[in-house]
Amino acid sequence: MEVQSAPKTKDIVPKGKDAQSREEKQRLAEAQKKYGRGKRINVKSARDKKLRGNLKTLEEKYKDATLKAKDAEILLENEGGFLEPEGELERTYKVQQGDIKRNVGIETAKKGFELKLEDLGPYTADYTRNGRKLLLGGRKGHVATMDWRDGKLGCELQLNETIRDAKWLHNDQFFAVAQKKYTYIYDHAGVEIHCLNKHVEATHLEFLPYHFLLASVATSGYLKYTDTSTGQLIAELATRQGSPTSLCQNPHNAILHVGHQNGTVSLWSPNSSTALVKALTHRGPVRSVAIDRQGRYMVSTGQDQRMAIWDIRMFKEVHNYSVPQPGASVSISDRGLVSVGWGTQLSIWKGLFTAAEADQEKVQSPYMAWGGEGKRIERIRWCPYDDVLGVSHEKGFSSIIVPGAGEPNFDASEANPYETTKQRQEAEVRGLLTKLQPEMISLDPDFVGNLDLINDEKRRKERDLDRKPDDIIEKLKNRGRGRNSALRKYLRKKGGKNVIDEKRLKAEELRKERSERNRENLKREKAGLGPALGRFARVHS
Repeated sequence: MEVQSAPKTKDIVPKGKDAQSREEKQRLAEAQKKYGRGKRINVKSARDKKLRGNLKTLEEKYKDATLKAKDAEILLENEGGFLEPEGELERTYKVQQGDIKRNVGIETAKKGFELKLEDLGPYTADYTRNGRKLLLGGRKGHVATMDWRDGKLGCELQLNETIRDAKWLHNDQFFAVAQKKYTYIYDHAGVEIHCLNKHVEATHLEFLPYHFLLASVATSGYLKYTDTSTGQLIAELATRQGSPTSLCQNPHNAILHVGHQNGTVSLWSPNSSTALVKALTHRGPVRSVAIDRQGRYMVSTGQDQRMAIWDIRMFKEVHNYSVPQPGASVSISDRGLVSVGWGTQLSIWKGLFTAAEADQEKVQSPYMAWGGEGKRIERIRWCPYDDVLGVSHEKGFSSIIVPGAGEPNFDASEANPYETTKQRQEAEVRGLLTKLQPEMISLDPDFVGNLDLINDEKRRKERDLDRKPDDIIEKLKNRGRGRNSALRKYLRKKGGKNVIDEKRLKAEELRKERSERNRENLKREKAGLGPALGRFARVHS
């Protein structure tokens, strides 16, 4: 009689369970590549039992969030599509706007239109962050806003003054206009809200949405930052390279790129009185600069009829293309299409950054082309989250359809093209509450700072809400006289000439009062000693 042994636990486990766990691990690995939060924490290395439990819970949350982000991909039903040639000899740049309009839907075809404004040009144009509203500014004083999808005019102004640039602020309720002498801020109805008299003869404007900072460069060569939520001038920086020729921002780290007459592009932050980086990009004046959404590549055009592609992570030129005429304006779409306008024509290039990343040869031909109708291009701008390119020229404004340019799946919490009035108001309040400070603008946005080693006594003082803040100027009043006095050291300290604040203004007033008082004392002493001995009176510094 044979005795059969009892089956082992391993044999009882169904065969499908191992395959299922293997699939879950593979799915988690794929999700972590795209949505992961970095290297996994070694929970066992923590000695404290409570800390070990907290770390384990945190890791589970990260794992759950990663898998949910991967599962949410099924909701991204919209896909971007480009023009694809059917044969090797077919070229997409030969496709005309009329051909595209005949083969797309009626609503899409309406996005291609033209505004004839021949008397007040050339025009500059700007879209809001969600791509809903359009702002036009004519060189001879004409300003207009409109909902370009519905064709509704917002406001229209005739300022009877030279307009060099116009820019939307944080939403479609306010916009800034760089006029002949000063920069002005208007609301959506065209009412003048504020005059920025520190921004004198501004030529280019940029707005940093997460910091609520309006930046401008002027013919004098100064770069200035103003906080639009408080109206305070944050910084005034001298570029020391003559009148700037172009200005753009890096959306990844809020660093401003300024093009100059000597062919260099300099990178600026309000925390530094000197340029963070200077790159020689062209052999002549820089005409236009643009940066992609991820903050990896910079495209610049110059008077030397070249278009340079720079990898700004390494500050290295990767490719260089020839342009028939000096590129007047350059812009980069959400999905990496590069448009460059030269003379009366523009070219749209596809795959420039992909070729640079893969270390491939240069792209041989453009993706699309437009122009040749005698309209000298002033500025080109891509409409966010849409396959539309706005071209402002000397005879008005043209909107052209470019398949595959816009991001098809937008984040509604970041910028919603279909937001209601209540959503816009809530987004504005949320933006003000989460506003980033200018001190956080740096080349590496992921770097926050070092440990705060502040002592307990100072920390307790900061917690005391009823305590009056220490007045530095009062402490400096009676400390030392002469050239090396504490007051003069405070005024001479690094960055003092560029950063303007209340303390500095108060210190300047105190120094003027002290010098006037010393002059009066000297006069009295001279009068008391008489004309002969007056020249030996002690001079108070």
